[in-house]
Parts: sequence; structure tokens; C-alpha cells
Amino acid sequence: MKKLGFGLMRLPLLDGADAKSIDIETAKQMVDMFLDRGFTYFDTAWMYHNFMSEPAVKELLISRHPRESFTLATKLHADFFDSKEEIEEIFNSQLEKTGAGYFDYYLLHDSNNVYYEKYKEYGCFEWLKAKKEAGLIKHAGFSFHDTPDVLDRILTEHPEMEFVQLQINYLDWESQGVQSRRCYEVARAHDKPVIIMEPVKGGLLAMPPDEAARLMKEKHPDWSSAEWALKFAAGLDGVMVVLSGMSSLEQVDDNTSFMSDAEPLNEEEKEILFSVVDIINKDVAILCTGCSYCTDGCAAQIPIPSYFALYNADHKPGAGGKSSMQRYYYKTISTDKPAASACVECGQCELICPQHLPVIKYLKEVAEYFEEK
Repeated sequence: MKKLGFGLMRLPLLDGADAKSIDIETAKQMVDMFLDRGFTYFDTAWMYHNFMSEPAVKELLISRHPRESFTLATKLHADFFDSKEEIEEIFNSQLEKTGAGYFDYYLLHDSNNVYYEKYKEYGCFEWLKAKKEAGLIKHAGFSFHDTPDVLDRILTEHPEMEFVQLQINYLDWESQGVQSRRCYEVARAHDKPVIIMEPVKGGLLAMPPDEAARLMKEKHPDWSSAEWALKFAAGLDGVMVVLSGMSSLEQVDDNTSFMSDAEPLNEEEKEILFSVVDIINKDVAILCTGCSYCTDGCAAQIPIPSYFALYNADHKPGAGGKSSMQRYYYKTISTDKPAASACVECGQCELICPQHLPVIKYLKEVAEYFEEK
């Protein structure tokens, strides 16, 4: 299996403000190009695209391509069940919505310290085993957003897990929050294959600051910024798949063009990337990937990633002041979206944030920056 995987959480939209409005016709072209070039791994989840990613699988893949011509992964998320009966209902619904018949890879989603306890409480590990024995799941694993010691505990207590999905990219490699390198080392110590998510950190590494882009172009004028990021991830030992959430035909074309036979980065190239890390950490105010996990359970329904993106845009070098982004901020509020100051500090966002951001603190900064006194 070629290492590039197609993440179905950032598909093209007909309406940029509506995550459900997937542009199916464009997405069909993207899927066809991906398969035509010999790539086979697709990744979705229960709540992606506001619960419309799994139904899109049926339109994009199941109804148009032989089932054995691709592999499909989906996930169970702890936020959406409170009984064993609900777990079963979700799984049966996933089979029905996708029409897949079975899942090649099935993951317990975001197995952090809190959710792991819930997965144990409801017997999810035993449930996965039963689904494998029934032939409805081929391979069982979990995705992970927490500290290395928690990962080590899960893999020690559940060695039957066949793989682990980790957030790994060169920006987070030595990050004190995400700790990509240390989590990767734990997975390898347990001899588990690794699936990599967020190799381009939600698109952030595809559009680095100008100073960083110049460094990379001086070394390889023909490489895109995304190519640097994906090659860094794919070159790690034990990596099975590198997921990319692609949103356009151009992104599929670019990624598949160099991921067919991507060579690992050499030491000089890695040093360039670590210089890029210093530049990004200096120039990007809030390292949000726009995954929107925080918005689903937000008590105040604040569009957190949108406000962080506006704040970041105004804090780029040479941005020229906040007037234009402030107008966008108030335009968002005028569509009945709560302001950043509406935060009630419930903490749900910080519990679920894959980047471990102090979201409440940043919302206060956004409110102070944009909102008129």
C-alpha cells in the first residue's frame, strides 16, 4: 500500500460556511485521480463534515469502485455514546451510511486520558475484538491526542491494538504540547505501525511565512511546502500511511505526484525544516489547525477556528493593522454567531483540542483585540 492516505474531513464545499455542502462532483474527480495513481487508503469518521462524510463515501467510492480496490477507515468517538446499545447503533449506522459492508480499519477516536477511561468502561476493546471475529472489522486500532505516558499505558494494557494514529509533523516534532516525537517513539517501542494525521497541520505548513518558504525554495525550487511536510512524515520508520485532508483536485495532483516514490529527507533538509519551525513559532500567533473539534460541544456555539484565523491574519508580519479583519469579525457576528467574549469557560474546547491549546485564554485575547469597548 502506497503511503499517502486520503483524509475525508476537508472535502471541497459548495458553500464555504456549510460543512455539509460537499461538492460531490469535484470530490469524485479527486477520488478517481487518487485511485488511478495507485493510492488506496481513505479515512473518514462519524462526525466529519457535520456527519456527512460517511454518506459521501457511498457516493464517492462504494457506488463507483469495486470494494476490494480500496481500503476504508472510520472511527467511534466517545462523545457520541452513553451506552453499549448506542455504540452498536452507531456502528450499524456507519455500515448503512457508507454501504461498505465492512471496515478495513476501525479506530477508537481520540483516545486521550479521559476518553480512554470511557472506552474501557463501555467495553469498547472487547467490542472491537467481537467485530473482528465477525468479519466486520479487519484491523483495530486507535487515534491518539495526549501525552507519551498515556500512550504507553494504553498500548501496555491493550497490546491487541494493531496500529496507532498519531499527529506527527515537523512543527510538532519537539512541541511541548503535542510531543510528536516522544509519542512516535512510544508507538515504535511497542512495535506498532503508525498512521500519521495532520502532517501539514491543517494546511498551516502548506502556507508557511514568506521567510520560511524562501528557505525551502532555495534548497528545492521545484518542491511545494506541502511536499516538504509530507516527505518528513513519510520518511519515518514504521509509518504505514500519511493522511492528507485534501480539498481540491490540485492538492490531490500535487500530493500524489511526489508521494508515489518519496525518499526520506536527508539531514540537511531536516535542519532546514527545524529553522522553518523557529520562523513559524515566531510569526503565527495561534497554532490552530481549524479541525473544528472544539465547536461541536461549545456551550456558547462560538466559531472558534474562524476567529483564530482572523486573529492570525492580523498578526502576520506586515499585515497592516486590524481594520479589515475586524470587519470580517463583526460580519461573522452579524450572522447570529456569538462573539469570542460569549465564552462561558466550560473548558470543553480545551479537553478535546488535539493541539492542546489554551483556547479560553486565546478567546479572551481575540475579544480584547477585535471587540469595541
